[in-house]
Formats: sequence, C-alpha cells, structure tokens
Amino acid sequence: MTDTNENKNNGTNASGETSVPAANVAYFAGGCFWGLERYFQNVDGVTDTTVGYAQSTVGNPTYEQVCAGETDAAETVKVEFDPSRVSLRTLALLFLEVIDPFSVDRQGEDSGRQYRTGMFFTSDAQKSTYIAAIEQLIDRQPQRPAVLIEPLRNFYPAEAHHQDYLVNNPGGYCHIPLAAIANVKRRQKYVERIWDLTLEQFAVTQNAATERPFVNEYDHTFEPGIYVDIVSGEPLFSSRDKFDSGCGWPAFSKPIEASSLTEHADDRVPGRPRIEIRTADTQIHLGHVFEDGPAERGGLRYCMNSAALRFVPRSRMEAEGYAKWIPMVDGE
Repeated sequence: MTDTNENKNNGTNASGETSVPAANVAYFAGGCFWGLERYFQNVDGVTDTTVGYAQSTVGNPTYEQVCAGETDAAETVKVEFDPSRVSLRTLALLFLEVIDPFSVDRQGEDSGRQYRTGMFFTSDAQKSTYIAAIEQLIDRQPQRPAVLIEPLRNFYPAEAHHQDYLVNNPGGYCHIPLAAIANVKRRQKYVERIWDLTLEQFAVTQNAATERPFVNEYDHTFEPGIYVDIVSGEPLFSSRDKFDSGCGWPAFSKPIEASSLTEHADDRVPGRPRIEIRTADTQIHLGHVFEDGPAERGGLRYCMNSAALRFVPRSRMEAEGYAKWIPMVDGE
C-alpha cells in the first residue's frame, strides 16, 4: 500500500480518471465505503484506494446530499491495483464474497439507495470479467443477485475525513467482518481456484456440505499414494493411514502433518456435537474427526469428503513434485 495519508484527490477528476491506466482501476459499491475500503487496502497488489460517490446525478455531491437521497449516488471505492500481483477477477470474487450480493439497497445495518451494490466498469473487458463472476455466483447460489453491472458514469471523491477512515479511526463503524479484513491476503491466494471448483467441491469445501456416502470418488480407493488439498495441493493424508471404516467416506487414522489441519466445534446437528476438520492454509472444510477408529492405529477416524481431496497415485508422485512424501507411502 502507498502512504494512506496522502491526498487522495490528486490526479482524479469527476470521471474517475487518474494517471493509473484505466485497466488497472476498478470501482466497487458495497454498502458503507469505510469498511469496503479497509478490506481492499489489505489485498496484496492494491496500490491505492479512494472512497467517493459514483453514478451521481449531481456534480461534486456532499455526504449530506448523498445520505438525503438527493443525488442517486452510490457509496463506492475506487481501487487502483497492480495486475501483476492481483487480477481484476480476484478483486471481483473477493468483493462478491464479502458483501451480501442478494440484498437490495442494504448492507449490514445500513439501508438506502446509496448503499446499493455494484461493479461499475470502464471497458468491455471489465464488463466481461464482472459478468463472468456474477454467472459463477448464480451457479453456486441460484438466486437473482442485486449487484449492478453498469458503465461508470462518474466518480467524485468523498470529503477528506472519509478517506482512510478506518486507518485513522481503527475502532470506527465497519459493516465488513473484521476477520474477513484480516484474512483477505490469505484468501486472495486461492479465491480463483476455489471458484473454479465443481459445484459439489465448492459446496463441500466452502459451505461445509457433505457428499453422498459410498458413491463418492475415494471411498473405495486403497492403492498407494497421497491425498492432497483440492485447492492448494498440500499433502494431507497417506494411503498407509487409510482404512475401510464402513462409513461410506474416506477414513484415515491420522494426517501426514498434524499442523496442516485445524479443529473446530460443530454443533449444527442438534444433540450431536462434532469436531470439524479444516485445512490450516486454505481453510477449506474436509470433514470431521471421531474417536471410534481402530485402537491399534490410535483410535481416531478422520472421516473426509472425497470432494475436498485429490488423490495422487504413488506412480505419479515424483512427476507431480511429491517425491519428498514417497517414504510416507512406502513405509520407509
């Protein structure tokens, strides 16, 4: 990030033009611009942000005019970015993840026309990127999104005291979850791969869904090899620790490295508390761990979803860069 205390109005006119190439500037409306700006400021590759008013029917509107409904402006964040470090598609997907894309004129506790959501484009290439992201969203949540995709008509920087508001006022109002702001750098590493998963893989890894027992891909797989994170490719389980539990899902007595997994209380099923297993790095849902595994193997049963894993056969491990883990498969 550049110095967050610099004059944000330098080089910006009413049309949102800057010295940065237009292809490297994006405009996102997602409720109160304070929190959305802070979210994008934490993205690796975002070089500057400016909060302001887009699509206004009044030139150079004030915050008071916008809130009074006199301008039809949307609170918007202008995001300047380095495309060699972060793609426009990544920015669009991160945006769709952190807002409620189905809420009309409301985000968090804020309601009103100025809080409508939108991705305002300045080129056909940007428009295509945004439409593709929305289409993927609809595939995963078959509802009609409220996010507008329309040409940027104008953009007026907001008053100076609104710029970098949460940098200057860390305890100020923020409708964006603080955990999402803190985690966005990690999330951006994988967000495109995550959104390219199949619908079942996405449902399992992102929404903690459970695939059907017995008919999933790896329930009956027992050949030598390793099972890796479907998103990152990180090795998670060895075939030597896999056993037939009869539960209908792949079962393992232990992970390759305990530090690669995290445990979380899961009480979604009334009267049946469980321990959910996620990966430490990508934070995807894998399944659950139970204490009914074979005693001679330690007594644990890591009951995993095939949709969260990819199996790499022993014969392919060296070619795919997993030679280091061959001894764990061979038992050497």
